[in-house]
Amino acid sequence: MVSSEGLPSPRQHGVTKPLSLAGPSEADLLRTKKLNKFLVDAGLYESQEAAAKREEVLGRIKQIVIDWVKQLTRLRGYTDQMVEDANAAIFTFGSYRLGVHGPGADIDTLCVGPSYVNRDEDFFFVLHDILTKMEEVTELQPVPDAHVPVMKFKFDGISIDLLYASISRLVVPDDLDISDVSVLYNVDEPTVRSLNGCRVADQILKHVPNVEHFRTTLRCLKFWAKRRGVYSNVTGFLGGVNWALLVARVCQFYPNAVPSMLVARFFRVYTQWRWPNPVMLCAIQEEELGFTVWDPRKNPKDKTHHMPIITPAYPCMNSSYNVSTSTLRVMTEQFLFGNRICEEIELNKSQWPGLFEPYMFFESYKNYLQVDIIAVNPDDLRAWKGWVESRLRQLTLMIERDTQGKLQCHPYPHEYVDPSKQCSHSAFFMGLQRKQGEVVQEGQQFDIRGTVDEFRHSVNMYVFWRPGMEIYVSHVRRRQIPLYVFPDGYKRTRVSRLMNPQLFDKPSHENDEVCGGGSSERLSRKRKDEGGHVKRDDLQKRQSLSPQNRDSVSPCIVSHSVSPDSVIRMEVGHLEGEPEDNLKNAENGPIGCHSSSSLVTNPANDICGQDVGPEGVGLGSNGRDSLQGGSIEADSDNVSGDKIQPNGELGMVLNLRGAAELEQNTIMRLGVTSTA
Repeated sequence: MVSSEGLPSPRQHGVTKPLSLAGPSEADLLRTKKLNKFLVDAGLYESQEAAAKREEVLGRIKQIVIDWVKQLTRLRGYTDQMVEDANAAIFTFGSYRLGVHGPGADIDTLCVGPSYVNRDEDFFFVLHDILTKMEEVTELQPVPDAHVPVMKFKFDGISIDLLYASISRLVVPDDLDISDVSVLYNVDEPTVRSLNGCRVADQILKHVPNVEHFRTTLRCLKFWAKRRGVYSNVTGFLGGVNWALLVARVCQFYPNAVPSMLVARFFRVYTQWRWPNPVMLCAIQEEELGFTVWDPRKNPKDKTHHMPIITPAYPCMNSSYNVSTSTLRVMTEQFLFGNRICEEIELNKSQWPGLFEPYMFFESYKNYLQVDIIAVNPDDLRAWKGWVESRLRQLTLMIERDTQGKLQCHPYPHEYVDPSKQCSHSAFFMGLQRKQGEVVQEGQQFDIRGTVDEFRHSVNMYVFWRPGMEIYVSHVRRRQIPLYVFPDGYKRTRVSRLMNPQLFDKPSHENDEVCGGGSSERLSRKRKDEGGHVKRDDLQKRQSLSPQNRDSVSPCIVSHSVSPDSVIRMEVGHLEGEPEDNLKNAENGPIGCHSSSSLVTNPANDICGQDVGPEGVGLGSNGRDSLQGGSIEADSDNVSGDKIQPNGELGMVLNLRGAAELEQNTIMRLGVTSTA
């Protein structure tokens, strides 16, 4: 909760002067009161009982690590006095330290130990074995190779992310000041990253004018980011510390504003922010400890960062290095959405619930990549999924790199599970579209066969791989999205009020997937295909996968003669459901994507002996093997509205050679042609 008073700030916060010192009006205070009520009703605040349990769990973990350090001190032959003095300190960071955690949130925890207790052996093996034997500990998952090495587990039902830092001291005092730069003496880079979580959290709280206003605003915007699908550091969006730094900077710009004002100004600021200009709470500190700090003038790699958000503690780093051009585009569109809704709220044309409407990801694109992850049991899946998820961002970057940014990916940071599967299963999705306004040459193609193969090889590097850990990458059209991704188990047919009106000047057919929807002949043919020619199409599909046909398939080019009835039409267009002013080059119309192939088998259908992937055009990429196929040029007729316009055709086709015939190269080609 927040105080209603906005008192003048006594000093400057941040590297620049405030943009405004104005305090709240009566209307602002009323909107803040309504916002607080909305956050409480949404269940974002934890009960006192749950908070007390967290404190109890942290106390028990502290005692466990102290006993662990004492045990190691004794085993290494130190004196009895050293054993008695041996100690470990527990610190928290992240949402818990900032005071914005909600029910069920994990606790980011750091254990600081003496110099003779190391991370690689003592933490990940000795302490791991101690935790394994405890009944209170479940879902124990060590991740030693992470950018910040971590041990994940649940203690008495509370999720814990435990980091370890060994500092250059024989005895760790209980009152250790982790903000002091001396804790960084003679430590390695992973230890610096482990320590920086706590150091950054402390600095954030020191650099905001009003901590309670900051907390309410951050709690609100984290909830908004999760609802709009842009909360995930691992998939290339922003994580908790990134959102905290962005909110803290807005608090510095408007030191006397209350949360309702800060939320609105957050969107106003970041819709106009000129990336890659960095967001900084304070000047970058230079110390003589030899650690690299973020500086694009000295470090060429720092010049490639798209959305730099700099941490305020030495060594200052870019906390958002995971952001790509595609994810920055998605976040920019969502900032525009938030700004528009906040303007409507200030004009009394909308209310706070409108800001938190969930993003309709599966209504926003025509084509998707579906990544199915399977394992024999839940424990294997947990470890395997964590590894694959950490690599999904690389797939986005690889596609951007190999298509020179012309093919845009929207990784959706939400995990889906098909409850009907016998095996342990998880699925992630990516939206695909051609870059808006891109000039496409006749016959141009996006060939990402090598990209997917590279991704497969990177996934195969998992050192803890076990039999049964598999991954399948499939292409699905919007109408083929599996029903288990929808909250009620079925697709909603309603049209969002946020749809771009330019896309609805002509009749809309949500399930027809026909370019532009302007050709009655095409629609008529489609209905006919769905009715009277189903059996013939099915026969063609079966014949295309017969041994005779497989033997004649080239690994790169498929030269089947295709009848008009077997043409599969897919569209990749604008992000529907977004504000009109978010859409660039809307006059170009939707992008048509045609696959002139009758080969529509999906290898994911065979996962666990049941249907997992959707029926439709797809490619399969198995974690240990892959399926080889070929591509067919996309057909070129494209209708947008009442006239033909220059447009890009984006097709993604894989000719499967049968699930039993596994090859070493996954083939996926995105064909792009244009029509005059």
